[in-house]
Amino acid sequence: MKIAVARTLIALLAFAAVWFSNLEYRKLVNPDEGRYAEIPREMVASGDWITPRLNDIKYFEKPALQYWATAAAYTVFGEHQWTARLWSALTGLLGVLMVFFTGRRLFGAQAGLYAALVLGSSLLWVLIGHVNTLDMGVSFFLSAAVCAFLLAQHDAAEARARTPWMLAAWAALALALLSKGLIGLVLPAAALVLYMLIERDWRLAGRLRLFAGVALLLALTLPWFVAVSRANPESFHFFFIHEHFERFLTRQHERYEAPYYFVSVLLAGMLPWTLILIDALARAWKRDPQQRFQVRRFLFLWAAVVFVFFSASSSKLLPYILPMFPALALLIGARLTQLGARALAWQTLPAALAGIALLALLPGIGRYASRDDSVELLLLYDYADWLYVAALLQIAGAVGCAWLAWRGKTQAALVVLAGAGLAFAQLALSGHESLSTTKSAYHIAQKIKPELKPGMPFYSVDTYDQSLQFYLRRSTTMVAYKDELGFGIAQEPEKFIPTLAQFETTWNAEREALALIPPRAYEAFRAKGLPMRLVARDTRRIVVARHLAANP
Repeated sequence: MKIAVARTLIALLAFAAVWFSNLEYRKLVNPDEGRYAEIPREMVASGDWITPRLNDIKYFEKPALQYWATAAAYTVFGEHQWTARLWSALTGLLGVLMVFFTGRRLFGAQAGLYAALVLGSSLLWVLIGHVNTLDMGVSFFLSAAVCAFLLAQHDAAEARARTPWMLAAWAALALALLSKGLIGLVLPAAALVLYMLIERDWRLAGRLRLFAGVALLLALTLPWFVAVSRANPESFHFFFIHEHFERFLTRQHERYEAPYYFVSVLLAGMLPWTLILIDALARAWKRDPQQRFQVRRFLFLWAAVVFVFFSASSSKLLPYILPMFPALALLIGARLTQLGARALAWQTLPAALAGIALLALLPGIGRYASRDDSVELLLLYDYADWLYVAALLQIAGAVGCAWLAWRGKTQAALVVLAGAGLAFAQLALSGHESLSTTKSAYHIAQKIKPELKPGMPFYSVDTYDQSLQFYLRRSTTMVAYKDELGFGIAQEPEKFIPTLAQFETTWNAEREALALIPPRAYEAFRAKGLPMRLVARDTRRIVVARHLAANP
């Protein structure tokens, strides 16, 4: 027993070391990583942890839980790339541990281990677990609520444990709500109602601990919503109406994709377990007549609700279906305990085919690069080198898994496949640093810093670079460009210069100032003779300085 525990701890430490290994290596990527790094930085700088601000402008698109967590990490460890990504990485790792624990309780020790291997190496889960967005946090808490609910309701649950697990589920729902809004309640409620209708299990409603659960949820969520609404009365309509109903029902955010968009996202995102997923789903709906509560069927319904809900939405992004991945990992983990060695061998080979397909596509990478931008082309070729190694590892892992499975060494085979999947995703992530000069403001920020003095005006003209403020540790004044800051600018118009003509007047009146300008605007200003000195430039941005001694 002690040897088994020691092996588990060593494996966990090794996994955690790989999981957290590249959080600092990569520069923050625009727009999401810059945005969700900057909002908590401004919380720490201002001391106001109630009203979220982005570039010193009110920003109510999402609740504040992840902002608080990241701001706390900044306070304790400092403002770094790794602390900006820490919340995503930590909740991603906790999700793997969660399915390990839940799988053991529901399906047995082996199923729990296999579920953890699946989730910890699934392509989309690993990728989003290392990117600073809100999707991993809300996915973890939604899945934690589902897991706690199952642990409370499954047939073998002890009576004295049902209430604590249900309260844990309600607490997780509250944290999901504070992570990304009303989907923290809508999706679980839809799955629960659908399950009760299909199973005709009306007594389940009486086992939800509704009174205590709702009281706990309100106690955890209302304080911030009340506080932010009192400080900013305009936030209520924007957050609940604009950011939920209008985002779901309209295409105003320009994120529309076809209804079948998430089919390819799911199939690719579950690599290297895609074919096994199809096998597991094909058997998940079968009812177990010996069980009162149908665990597999509920997991299937939960995954289906998430998939259908976001497929029906007019706003679609890759990570939106991430909350279904822990449920799918549990179903796959349970199925793997029943899968024969030969069947496992055949079902893992498609992962090798995916690696081969990637190798075949990489030589044509130049076709996807801009023909007029040699810098971009060279960067893409650098990234391709990383992807070559990743694809080779994926192929080797899949073939190794099939060979071990064919010999009856199932657990070793699955460890090899999971290791290859994790390595593939981490290499793809790390290699993306090759593109950082065009995807991040880090490099241009280093050129700006020697010019930047305390209190010096800095204008962002007809553009907005989301990660620049984080690297400069200060905000910029927006000029003739609103985008997602439009609502906040309407509340504080004095912080905004609406036209380029007004900017020219302001610029000419400054003694010292800096401005970030897109190339097209820079050429127009030069043609007018606006006094500017070139400080830095890249393929997308130009930074100029204004000094009284500067020549036009």
